[in-house]
Order: sequence, then structure tokens, then C-alpha cells
Amino acid sequence: MVSDLVLTSEITCPHCGHIRQETMPTNACQFFYECQGCHKLLKPLPGDCCVFCSYGTVKCPPIQLGQCCQGRSS
Repeated sequence: MVSDLVLTSEITCPHCGHIRQETMPTNACQFFYECQGCHKLLKPLPGDCCVFCSYGTVKCPPIQLGQCCQGRSS
């Protein structure tokens, strides 16, 4: 159900450990994310559709809804 979606996730940078809470887009996957700590550009890990699925505390909205997101399903 759309009203049950969690739209915020904490992203943890695998390079420096910086954690930041971000709002996830509901209409697209976020493929790139610049760490605010070390400024490295994060990309999804192999098999993940977006940076939230790889580095976030909450998976992206399409995955939460059980929908396929760029070839990956929940």
C-alpha cells in the first residue's frame, strides 16, 4: 500500500562511514549519490537497483512495493 511507504533512509558511505538521512524519490531510482563527508560518488552494488538499496537503511519505494526495479525484484 502506498501510504505504508517509508520515504526516508539513512545512507552510510562505505568509504568514510558518513551517515546522512535522505528523502528517496518516488518516481525513479537514484543511481548516483555524492557522499557529503568525503564527496565520493556512490553507485549501486551489483544486483541492486539504486544507492538506497545498497547503502541505505530502507530500500527504495519500488522495492518496498514489491515491484521490479531495473531488473531486481524484492
